[in-house]
Amino acid sequence: MIQKLETDLCVIGAGSGGLSVAAAAAMMKVPVILIERGRMGGDCLNAGCVPSKALIAAAKHAQAIRDASAFGITSGEPQVNGARVKAHVQGVIDAIRPTDSVARFTALGAQVIEGEAQFAGPRNVRVGNFDIRARRFVVATGSRPAIPPIPGLESVPYLTNESLFDLTKRPQHLAIIGAGPIGIEMAQAHRRLGSDVTVIDMGPPLSREDREAADVVIRKMKAEGVTFIIGVKVLAVAGQKEALGIRIAAADGKERTITCSHILVATGRKPNVESLGLGAAGIATEKQGIIVDRRLRTSNRRVFAIGDVTGPPQFTHRSGDHAGVVLRNALFRLPAKIRDERMPRVTFCDPEIAAVGLSEEEALFRHKGATILRWPFAENDRAQAEGHTEGFIKAFVDAKGFILGVVIVGRNAGELLAPWLMAIEQKQKIGVLASLVFPYPTLSEISKRVAVRHALPQLRRPILQRVLRFVRLFG
Repeated sequence: MIQKLETDLCVIGAGSGGLSVAAAAAMMKVPVILIERGRMGGDCLNAGCVPSKALIAAAKHAQAIRDASAFGITSGEPQVNGARVKAHVQGVIDAIRPTDSVARFTALGAQVIEGEAQFAGPRNVRVGNFDIRARRFVVATGSRPAIPPIPGLESVPYLTNESLFDLTKRPQHLAIIGAGPIGIEMAQAHRRLGSDVTVIDMGPPLSREDREAADVVIRKMKAEGVTFIIGVKVLAVAGQKEALGIRIAAADGKERTITCSHILVATGRKPNVESLGLGAAGIATEKQGIIVDRRLRTSNRRVFAIGDVTGPPQFTHRSGDHAGVVLRNALFRLPAKIRDERMPRVTFCDPEIAAVGLSEEEALFRHKGATILRWPFAENDRAQAEGHTEGFIKAFVDAKGFILGVVIVGRNAGELLAPWLMAIEQKQKIGVLASLVFPYPTLSEISKRVAVRHALPQLRRPILQRVLRFVRLFG
């Protein structure tokens, strides 16, 4: 028997974005149904942000043991227990899971239905024995690993981020196909935890990041023992468990085989749209995902789409921002719009890379008279005290002093991005950061230092020098 349900809001997908929409709507007493076919919390909690950062934290502690001698402390090779590392990762997931649980959302007032949702028409969705009719729908089904068409890959036990964190034994030699953020983060983490690691890609590592910043990271990773094989094509994969081979070809056509125990495929993400029956609802798609306007409306006026399912950039915090835009549009009829051009990003390697706004190339191309300002971590007293002097901050401002973008590469770069986000969001000039008093000694002082550099040319202007000489005449 089909059970018919009616609601104000139906959210498909209980990942970061869908949970944010459902929680806010429920707390405002709006009738809401939340549908999830897999695990509550989606990729972020179960196979993405949370487990990866927990693993990176474990790896950072292992590296600190190796580096302790620089501080006068006896160091050595850390003893890594793979099962206990996995237990740490799982413990972090378990600590967060109650926040994303069915029980919590039921308590908030949402109706949670477990199963696969499929549109049966422009304003109704089928899931199991339920036929749900809603005033508004939100598609938040996220993305999954994109698997390249490499011959033989389907026949070997390869890993993705969805299976990597299930390992209880340290990989002897982890080969990573893909040098984007996921590949780079996991390469460094596993090398620090004792695995041999090889990164393979056709293009440069972290190709979407500031090249100078990416080079700082790659130099550090090479010094730690990560091997990079760049500018090659993967021709085929063969072998069996813990005895795998990756055949590659260089630009000159020369071929060779990389042997390894495990393969991690980290070649991007693919939107989860295939099983939704979007055609029945008149929802248009493209290769990158569901097509939306700046208010996140699909081609069906009753349906919104948010987060990874709309294409890149694919960040959890972007999904959260999208949730706020949808709530203002769907519940309050306010014309809120997305702001992807001001979306920050962080790659959680060591040193970290954090950025927001225009890149250096974009700033110089779009704005005549744009200025590039920089300050090295090596000239920050806290960085010197802690022995983490790699990196720099680089800010881009227009001729009037408005901030166009910033790149930070260094220890805790993601944490240092906050004042720049505020300044860009509020359309402040860089002088605002120069006027702030940052506590000493903190890494945050680099923001003030680089901002002060913008004022230095003004202080050297001849007219100002004449004014100063005149004032000195009066003692």
